[in-house]
Amino acid sequence: MMTPNDIVLIGRQTLEKEARALSSFVGNLNENFSEAAQRILHCKGSVLLTGIGKSGLVARKWSSTFSSTGTKSYFINPAEASHGDLGIMHPEDLLVSLSYSGETEELGSIIRYAKEMGIYRIGVTGNTSSSLARQTDTVLSVYTPEEVCPLNLAPTTSTTVMMALGDALAVTLMKLRGFTEKDFARLHPGGSLGRRLWLRVRDIMHAKEALPLVKPTDSWKSVLLIMTEKRLGLAVVMEADTVLGVITDGDLRRFIQSEKFNNQALACDFMTRDPKFVSEDSLVVEAREIFEKNSIQQLLVKSDAGTVTGVVHFHDLLKRKVL
Repeated sequence: MMTPNDIVLIGRQTLEKEARALSSFVGNLNENFSEAAQRILHCKGSVLLTGIGKSGLVARKWSSTFSSTGTKSYFINPAEASHGDLGIMHPEDLLVSLSYSGETEELGSIIRYAKEMGIYRIGVTGNTSSSLARQTDTVLSVYTPEEVCPLNLAPTTSTTVMMALGDALAVTLMKLRGFTEKDFARLHPGGSLGRRLWLRVRDIMHAKEALPLVKPTDSWKSVLLIMTEKRLGLAVVMEADTVLGVITDGDLRRFIQSEKFNNQALACDFMTRDPKFVSEDSLVVEAREIFEKNSIQQLLVKSDAGTVTGVVHFHDLLKRKVL
């Protein structure tokens, strides 16, 4: 009976063998890899990925990674292709077929149709003498001496190498395209990166109507009442249209506990002068930097004209998962 340590050892040995296989595979990349990358880069249509079984799953991953990093790509199920889905293919497309054996029968019709259409064909296989290799224009070898599977049957090491090759192509294409963090964010607007790079202060700020505004001559009790009513954790001290300062919950508590406190105290006696501002057009990530640099919780927001238009709270960034 195996002990927990025996089980962990098997897992570690498996990972080590696959890591060694990947390391050995690095030297196999040649000018065909460069040719494939250049062909994909200059493809005027879509990059079509196809494969069946485990290779099909890897092809789906290649297609998904390509699409999310600036290369227009679709997966075509080769079984469905023979029943009408070939119509998706266009002469300006490029076909990438994945099959470790290179003898996958289901790929025959789609590769033949691509050839008839004049579509450039890239084959990914472990057998460079296979029918797949003979029917494609550029062959990328993913040959691995053996599978990590103890029976040397289940696609394991071979699919790991195949998956890594797709990542290598995707990364190469990103660099060839000059694909930036902002480009990535455009394609992932719902992700944390998209929020950080595209969300602006105006999108999350509390508008001026919600601001607790007080005059410098208002009593500390009036300040307390309006801060409690507005529930933004601060009051903005203004005279006419000019901001003189801000009073936060912390400012008020510290003042009440200080020796300077008395019942006749006015807002101007304990406000923080020269408060920090951020433009409403600024990215939220820029507001975050101001928060962190100054160890504050609230930022006044101003327009390009310099007028106060609202306030943004540190907690607003947390709610939007920008941090």
